[in-house]
Amino acid sequence: MLAVLKALRSKVVIGVVGGSNFPKIDEQLSQHGGAVLSDFDFVFAENGLTAYKTGRPLASQSFIGWLGEDKYKKLVNFILHYIADLDIPVKRGTFVEFRNGMINVSPIGRNASQQEREEFERYDKVRRAQSQAKLPARPPTSARPSSKRSRRSLPTLA
Repeated sequence: MLAVLKALRSKVVIGVVGGSNFPKIDEQLSQHGGAVLSDFDFVFAENGLTAYKTGRPLASQSFIGWLGEDKYKKLVNFILHYIADLDIPVKRGTFVEFRNGMINVSPIGRNASQQEREEFERYDKVRRAQSQAKLPARPPTSARPSSKRSRRSLPTLA
């Protein structure tokens, strides 16, 4: 596969886009002796929030940098209190995972096994635990950004 990409790169500019952070993308694509930053012209980690062009980082932004640490903590506390009150079959830890451009919320926890995830999916199809969650459309006022951005750019919990 790397040989095909190297041959392609001799004719066109190539890049890779991934939802994971850069260390994870580097780990996954460097397993066969490759070096991500030198094998690709562009690397976009975290769905483009962290980007590299010809091995050099481009300007980046972070969710916490935009929202602010105090508001982020209020948002996470709200989510964790909500999850704590859910009556679901299993809870395995890492319910909120921070990434630069988003937060990943999992009611059963990111540490759940594949079997537990599949069981929760079956449970959810019957009980509708996720899709029928009665979360407010927006976080509490105290967790909202203070900037004068449009309402559409505010984070939501739904």
